[in-house]
Amino acid sequence: MGFLPRLMSFNELSAALGADLFAGEGKQVSLSNTDGFSSVCIDSRTAGEDCLFVALKGEFQDGHRFIEEAFAAGAGGAIIAKTALNDAVLDLEKIANKFNKILIPVEDTLKALQKAAATYLRKFPNLLRIGITGSAGKTTTKEIAAKIISFEKSIIMNKGNLNSETGLPLSVFEVRSHHSIGIFEAAMNRPGEMTALAEILNPHVALITNIGSAHIGYLGSRERIAEEKKQIFSFFSGNNTAMIPIEDDFKDFLAKDVKGKIVFYGPSTLSPLGEIRDLGLKGSEITWDNKPVVFGLPGKFNVQNALSAAALAMELSMSSSSICKGIESVKPLFGRGEIFKGRTTLIRDCYNSSPESAYQAIDFFEDVSWPGRKIYIMGSMLELGDLTPKAHSDLGLKLASVGKDKVFLYGKETEITADILAKASVPFFHTLEREELSIALDEFVKDGDLVLLKASRGCALESLTEVLVGRNASVL
Repeated sequence: MGFLPRLMSFNELSAALGADLFAGEGKQVSLSNTDGFSSVCIDSRTAGEDCLFVALKGEFQDGHRFIEEAFAAGAGGAIIAKTALNDAVLDLEKIANKFNKILIPVEDTLKALQKAAATYLRKFPNLLRIGITGSAGKTTTKEIAAKIISFEKSIIMNKGNLNSETGLPLSVFEVRSHHSIGIFEAAMNRPGEMTALAEILNPHVALITNIGSAHIGYLGSRERIAEEKKQIFSFFSGNNTAMIPIEDDFKDFLAKDVKGKIVFYGPSTLSPLGEIRDLGLKGSEITWDNKPVVFGLPGKFNVQNALSAAALAMELSMSSSSICKGIESVKPLFGRGEIFKGRTTLIRDCYNSSPESAYQAIDFFEDVSWPGRKIYIMGSMLELGDLTPKAHSDLGLKLASVGKDKVFLYGKETEITADILAKASVPFFHTLEREELSIALDEFVKDGDLVLLKASRGCALESLTEVLVGRNASVL
């Protein structure tokens, strides 16, 4: 059965899930311990030889409808819902019989994926497990920490934004025996999700970057967000370490009743930290252990992410040399403070947007010394729930309080922002259509402009990049 090493046997999986194994025609089977899977997927388009396909049922798609495609691509087995096994329309037994593959029926396929991942992760008792969460900065902090630690240890981390209730367990299956440290970002947007992620990971060290208002629409308040983020510590047994930002107003709440070591971290706690000098679009110069280090991500908020990663590295006894080299080697991630130089200079920050991150971007943009015009493109801040009207009204007040040449607004949520700018006599353009926005920008922007593009990922405003900078733009 293929050449890739087995992650788990089907018998191990069956025992972990308390589920029987079925072949075609509903026959319960017993396999040898050499029969198993070499990878895990939830998308039949990524299925390969000896893959385990997990059929998840989402809002728009049901993975059970794609099991035949997964088996045809080489998947050796599929975790399915028990209810689907008896669905005459799906006829999964016939499909399994056709391809001579294994079915593993369970009550809940998502929980089965998570339990399988947790079981797999425990096969590596010597792996130091690190969890990073927070309302903002967690991905950048993870990437910087990984850069630092990789100079001394063999690491594994989530790829991209695979940090959710499905993304984290899929990332866990990338762990191999040569890895000594696993750095896993954990994100949540609903009650209970962080607890599920903490149960999978059960981190030895867990770091919270901050408590903000991202995803507040799902949780209702910053207090509820703090409660959920704190759950990353929920499986601590006494020997674990909780790292909590000392300047966050929820620090005492986050530390209360944690079963383990508490480390409050921040600029004031980092003894090697010296002067921080703003270099504008080129980033910052951070003096660390008396050595000036150029950190290429612009903005004070990114400096904070770097210092969070440095604090984590210090807790793990990484050397100052590795910390300096790691900070120096960091490059911008997609949609997070990328800078493009073309007919205009574009700051593209459109992976996510919340009141905190929008204000940080505006403050940074205003601090940049620039000889030409400054143009704002602000898209909707999504997933804010009942906070949406106030957040976008406050955004209008913030924009009206700073100097600018023109503000372009996109999305229904920014209609109230437009109303505020109109009352303040600020020149603006508002639309609900990306194509209309693209045309307006193409007509307005000119060589030498500095442009900030800030929006939630759902706005997809990265599509405006070529209009703003041209085809031959360079990345700074």
